[in-house]
Amino acid sequence: MKEFELKYGCNPNQKPARIFMENGDEMPIEILNGKPGYINFLDAFNSWQLVCEIKEALGIPAAASFKHVSPTSAAIGTKLSCKLKKACFVDDIENLDDSPLACAYARARGCDRMCSFGDFIALSDECDETTALLIKREVSDGVIAPGYSDKALEILKTKRKGGYNIVKIDKDYKPKERERKQVFGITFEQERNNFKINEELLENVVTKNKNLPESAKRDLIIALITLKYTQSNSVCYAYDGQAIGVGAGQQSRIHCTRLAGTKADTWFLRQSDKVLSLPFLPTLSRPDRDNVIDGYINKNEEDVCAEGIWQKYFSKKPEPFSEEEKRAYLDMQSGVALGSDAFFPFSDNIERAKMSGVLYVAEPGGSIRDDAVIECADKYGMAMAFTGMRLFHH
Repeated sequence: MKEFELKYGCNPNQKPARIFMENGDEMPIEILNGKPGYINFLDAFNSWQLVCEIKEALGIPAAASFKHVSPTSAAIGTKLSCKLKKACFVDDIENLDDSPLACAYARARGCDRMCSFGDFIALSDECDETTALLIKREVSDGVIAPGYSDKALEILKTKRKGGYNIVKIDKDYKPKERERKQVFGITFEQERNNFKINEELLENVVTKNKNLPESAKRDLIIALITLKYTQSNSVCYAYDGQAIGVGAGQQSRIHCTRLAGTKADTWFLRQSDKVLSLPFLPTLSRPDRDNVIDGYINKNEEDVCAEGIWQKYFSKKPEPFSEEEKRAYLDMQSGVALGSDAFFPFSDNIERAKMSGVLYVAEPGGSIRDDAVIECADKYGMAMAFTGMRLFHH
């Protein structure tokens, strides 16, 4: 297949639209089911690069949940704790622990379930039956992987009344070194960002605390690779083999750090006994539960514990989650890794990171205020590496 005609581009008025190889070569993909759109393919190709790099760097199957050209999370296939399984709504999946790929997607999808609603999925390895069963019951636009077992493909083809987007990609495909895109009729050309992210990037530890355990290096690598495919400015919190909070596309870095930190806090709080024991009505759908949990934790558009409202969601009135209780729970969390795609210009980013249990930091360095940022990290006993490499993505 040398080209694929799309229904429209980013918006319905943008027609005609297509994807194709500029040199006339065959495209490195097969569309096994459905008809992916313009944004689907942007998500698919960005997320595929992300999971490939994580798999290459760490040697463990990886998965990503993408939405509007940025990841909601990326994860490797390590087993989930009982509480995390329940928080991710996967505690009923048989043989989950036997499939590293399914564990990776359970983590990626379960990190920020509200933002993952309608996601595009990337899998580093052949999709197996367990992973397909997980995907089947989530609201999702499509999946890209290097292959699918016969049973997995059969399961996935039942989604969306048979219209689910399933893309197979050639795992050996390597794009040309130069990449181009057009904006306002003007062509931009640059070298592809082939920079390798690995442990060597973390050798310049600039703080008094020089201790970066293997688990921290793993999480920092996941954070930095995730940032490489996240719309800038961007900051990523990672813990236990997965991204737990991604702040993307903010003009101010502290806004990225706050946004990602709030998502990381919500990920932790979802695993608290108070949230795990919420008495949901059995008729409440999974997406509605996600919205209610977010409201219960973050007190957004409505007070889900208020009289006349709780009855819509719960079999009995739950006790509110007080700010003091949430702070006490979050204060028990530690060992979180934080990556930034560019330097921290002020120490306020470190102050906010500390509130979410950050102990390890990786950022390029190079700010005129590096000394103040290092001093703040030293105040909290953090270990911070200067990578010397910016990771902007646009």
